[in-house]
Order: sequence, then structure tokens, then C-alpha cells
Amino acid sequence: MRRHLSAEWTKLRTLPGIGWLLLAVVTLTPAASAAAAAMVSCPPAGCAYDVPKLGLMGVQVGQAVVAVLAVLAVTGEYGTGLVRTTFTAMPRRVAVLTAKAAVLTGLTLSAGTAAVLTSVLAGRIILPGNGFVPEHGQPLLSLADGPTFRAAAGSVLYLALIALLSLGVAIAVRDSAIAMGIVFGLLYVLSAVPLMVSDPGWQKLLWQISPMNAGLAVQATTRLSDLPLSPWAGLALLAAWAAAALLCGGLLLRARDA
Repeated sequence: MRRHLSAEWTKLRTLPGIGWLLLAVVTLTPAASAAAAAMVSCPPAGCAYDVPKLGLMGVQVGQAVVAVLAVLAVTGEYGTGLVRTTFTAMPRRVAVLTAKAAVLTGLTLSAGTAAVLTSVLAGRIILPGNGFVPEHGQPLLSLADGPTFRAAAGSVLYLALIALLSLGVAIAVRDSAIAMGIVFGLLYVLSAVPLMVSDPGWQKLLWQISPMNAGLAVQATTRLSDLPLSPWAGLALLAAWAAAALLCGGLLLRARDA
């Protein structure tokens, strides 16, 4: 695998625009989190906001950049025809996919960690000025707090799973526009479908199978009993989506020509 990992790392880091996309993850995520924190306030009578989740709202923006990064890591190679050279030099296609997934996961975890830590810092600075203080029943954001740490660590894992889901879809369809359309549909459109249904049973089911809704449950730190899925169960469901996408992509990768 060392040879495969080295090749995939070389291809990914030399792909045009990858550096800018990683920078966008690190900057847009905390910027969106800071904007969300600046738009809310907590009066002296108290408020019902989930502070850690509020401070990590930017993850919903950062995931779009992560998805684009993962899709381009695949379709860029197909677009240039380099994929034929890859499979000639390394005919074990599953090993190539595994190496690509490992390199992409490592990059996403690194960028995601920086983005999430900066988001927490932004919330720590901005929210107290808007009334989110212990005197109003809202603790300050701190990674020393167990639920906050779980929300932050889970958000990093969430971004990595979004990258793997996008990678699997891109391998399956091999077209940038179609892959991005499918991924964004799964993330943003499917997450809004429960809001359009009036039946509580269907609402709960649609929420549970939505990769974005389920995965972001890991950010929740209050009223956990009201969630259709517990935080880690929601992240596990997103992992199942990512695994299914990679399995489908891997099977198609083996079955057809480059």
C-alpha cells in the first residue's frame, strides 16, 4: 500500500485547485460559524439555544467544499485520462480506491480539525458579547466540557465521512456535475424533505435516513432524548451511507473499463 498511498498523495496534491479548496474549508467554516454566532442573542431571562451546536453551524457550509474536494479528486483524474495510466501501473483497483480514500480522509481530518477548532474559538469570543454567559444559563464554549468536545470531535469525523460519501459517488458516476448534484441532493435536499411532511411518523423516518440530519446529531448537547437518533447513532448512519457509496463505487470500478 505504500506505493499506492505515495501515488495518490502525489496526484491529489498536484491537482489544480486542491490547495484553495482546503483553504476554503479552513476559512469558510469558521467564518460561517462566526456569522451564525453574531446573529443570535440570549436575553437575561435565558434562551434555549444549544451553544456548542450554534458555534459549529459553519460545518454545514464547510461540508459543501469537502464534497467538491472529494469529487474533484476522482473526476479530475478521469477528465485528464490519467486514470488509465494509474490502472496500468497499479492494476489492483480496490487498492487504488483504498489509498485514495485514505489520503483524502487524512487531508479532510487535518483541514476539518483546524476549521472546527477555529469555529469553537470564534464562538468563545463572539457569543458572550451576545448574552451567552453563565449568568443567563449558558456556559461558555470550552473543549474541556465533555459534550462540547464530543460535538467538536464528531464534527471533524462528520466532515471526513462526507468526503468518503462524495468519493464513493464520484467513483460510481465519474462525472463532476452529476456527482456534485447527487451529493448535494443527499445532503441538503433530503434534509429538507421531513419539513414538507405532516405525518410525525414519516417525519421521524425521513429525518433518520437523511445523512446530513443524522450525522449532525453528533453536535447536539441538549434535549438529546428528543432527537430521532442519538448523536453517535446518527454519525454511524452517515458512516453507513459512506460505506454504501464506497462499496457501490468499488464494485463499479472493478466491473467496467477505465
